[in-house]
Amino acid sequence: MKRVWPIVKWCLIIWGIICAIGAIGLAGLIAYRFGPGNISKSDFATPHDVRFVLNWCELGQDRTEEVVHSYRSSRSFTGDHLDAFAIRITHVDIQELTKNEWGMGWYRGDQLDGVPKAAVDFLTGWLHNDEIPWFLTSEEIHSDEVYVYPRGTYFIGLRPISTQVIFVRPRDRMVFYISCKT
Repeated sequence: MKRVWPIVKWCLIIWGIICAIGAIGLAGLIAYRFGPGNISKSDFATPHDVRFVLNWCELGQDRTEEVVHSYRSSRSFTGDHLDAFAIRITHVDIQELTKNEWGMGWYRGDQLDGVPKAAVDFLTGWLHNDEIPWFLTSEEIHSDEVYVYPRGTYFIGLRPISTQVIFVRPRDRMVFYISCKT
């Protein structure tokens, strides 16, 4: 009995440590998922919050007239999210919406192919979301009135898992941005 007690004591200590680590991990996961910093927000963005969108596509943050709509979803533990903005700008000239010498830049919505088409096809599943009814429809995106700027698309094999795309509709000076990850 004297030899068994130290073994039982150490087994109980190890089991207690494992349970404590599990409880701390579970509490952290619950706090992350349901904490005050991880909630969905609508119509919160200011021009300062969305300036990166116009800078990324080289239109320049100084054109921002107003942020018409915005949405930022909560984040899952793996980073799954949906962010979208609708921004009215002061001006846009169709001549600006071109590609550079490396083929990066703007594509007309009805002329998409390759990676830009894969990015837009991936995000169209997100467009039927009740959180962003104000966003462009798939039909609008694939028209000759909308220009597409694929900022980044990440793939697993040939399947996109995340994308960031900027759209411009010159007729009403609207810029739309969407970032989504599954």
